[in-house]
Amino acid sequence: MITREEVYKIGKITKPHGLKGEVSINFDDDIFDRVDCPYLICEIDGILIPFFIEEYRFKTDSSVLVKFMDIDSSEQAQQLAGSVVYFENKYIKEGNQEEVSLNYFIGFTIMDGDKEIGEICDIDDNTENWLFVVENKKGNSSKEILIPAHEEFITDIDHQNKIITMNLPEGLININE
Repeated sequence: MITREEVYKIGKITKPHGLKGEVSINFDDDIFDRVDCPYLICEIDGILIPFFIEEYRFKTDSSVLVKFMDIDSSEQAQQLAGSVVYFENKYIKEGNQEEVSLNYFIGFTIMDGDKEIGEICDIDDNTENWLFVVENKKGNSSKEILIPAHEEFITDIDHQNKIITMNLPEGLININE
């Protein structure tokens, strides 16, 4: 059984396309085109299910038409509409970080040296310099901290334990407080 810790979200199935079972997927990450993996994982009724890719073609820069094996009609494809699409982490090799989008890091814990800052809950890509949106919990309260997602600050990435160790400039965390 595939667990949430083993995957990361790359998009969502919007609707069926045509009569032969193709679906349209809006994606945030085209990792499936850059890394060799025979399937994508769809969430159906809260369960993560692999669907093997028969073929795909890009519609736009953020949309792809996918034909899954054994999905051969628009009615079958309609049942997948609205499903969130995931990619399995094991197909991403450590040290091959150029293959990974920043969305992969949602759920990772940020450490500043040996001090835990919080967990990445989102990526802010509205500016030229992307930011990790980090949920910092203190006692019964929590707040969001913005941390530059810049490789200059990253000292280590532990993919297995989902930890990013950073060396942040002094005062950066205090600026957000």
